[in-house]
Amino acid sequence: MYFIVVKYQVKPEFVDTFFEHTAEFTASTRAEPGNLWFDWYRSVEDANEFVLVEAFADDDAASAHVNSDHFTKGIEAMRPALASTPKIVSRKVEGSGWDEMGELKIEN
Repeated sequence: MYFIVVKYQVKPEFVDTFFEHTAEFTASTRAEPGNLWFDWYRSVEDANEFVLVEAFADDDAASAHVNSDHFTKGIEAMRPALASTPKIVSRKVEGSGWDEMGELKIEN
């Protein structure tokens, strides 16, 4: 399994409409064959920060995602709302399912 966690710092004037900028990207990614989990969260520490958590079946599925046309289009759709470059944290997790992951520690 391959985990990708991305932190998005959003301009204050776009916070209430940020999900409108991500709708097509979200739907397309959730439909990918190797996608196991894809969801957005609002940071509890910073009202202008959104966190994306993605899980893919393997390295190939994660690579296909970041090299897809909808990934490029999604980044372009989000760009006007972003205050800075997103911070990416990725981690390969041994095991084929959630129950096999064990303890997950993600470093910044």
